Amino acid sequence: MKIAEIRKLSTSELADESNKLREEITELKRRLHMGEVQNVRIIRTKRKDLARVLTVLSEQLIKENI
Repeated sequence: MKIAEIRKLSTSELADESNKLREEITELKRRLHMGEVQNVRIIRTKRKDLARVLTVLSEQLIKENI
């Protein structure tokens, strides 16, 4: 997910997206330990997407509180 796409989302949409990404990461880790996932890089990209979403979310929350 591109940062420009993330910045267009509202705070509630960002919170939903972060929850969705956390669930996906958890599921991918479980499948990795079970031996079902072959591409390990997917987890890395999901974690980076989560970090982007959380960064933009915190920026928006700071702007709302000012």
